[in-house]
Amino acid sequence: MSRMFLREMIEAYRQRDPAARSDLEVLLCYPGLHAVLIHRVAHRLWHGRTRLLGRLVSNFGRWATGIEIHPGATIGRRCIIDHGMGVVIGETAELGDDVYLYHQVTLGGTSSEQGKRHPTVANGVIIGAGAKVLGAILIGENARIGANAVVVAEVPANTTVVGIPARPVDRGNAARPPKPRFDPYGTPCDPCLDPLLHEIEMLRGEMNDLERRVADREVARPALEPSLRDTEPR
Repeated sequence: MSRMFLREMIEAYRQRDPAARSDLEVLLCYPGLHAVLIHRVAHRLWHGRTRLLGRLVSNFGRWATGIEIHPGATIGRRCIIDHGMGVVIGETAELGDDVYLYHQVTLGGTSSEQGKRHPTVANGVIIGAGAKVLGAILIGENARIGANAVVVAEVPANTTVVGIPARPVDRGNAARPPKPRFDPYGTPCDPCLDPLLHEIEMLRGEMNDLERRVADREVARPALEPSLRDTEPR
């Protein structure tokens, strides 16, 4: 395990977490860091054909941190697992660089067949607390997955999804700065509407407009009736 890798991890935690007050605090008190370090050992053992030993090391990491990472999973650089309790990362999951996971996230499979069955998470993705990402799907670069979302389909790059099942949220990406911003828990804090709520609001507006037009016609009808009688043939 290289000193550079450890230094990168500590710096990443300090940059992202305002509660991290010192390098020593991060090193000693952050279970997400411990889980990733233990996983690196288990991953080497797994690919070194000592798979049982790799599983034992992985199981120790689960017991020590509350975070379960299968030794077969691939994790990139500067992966942060915030709080971490209840996180599950499956065997064929692949995580890129600068991925940020909150507690109770599941990167799970939907098939009992051998082969690729867990998600691939690209660089810079944030996955909010309690989110479930299921199946051999791709989560594109800098995507955001809101807390408690259930994702069963691919998510394009630079897209935020929320809900069950997860749906894209319109966030006005054209006005966003070129550098992807950090969204706590994968959920935008600026005002935005769930796509379903947006459709409901549009339908409500159309219904109110229709009711107003009908009411205007009802008011205008008594004034029109005498003139209509005058034009009737006698």
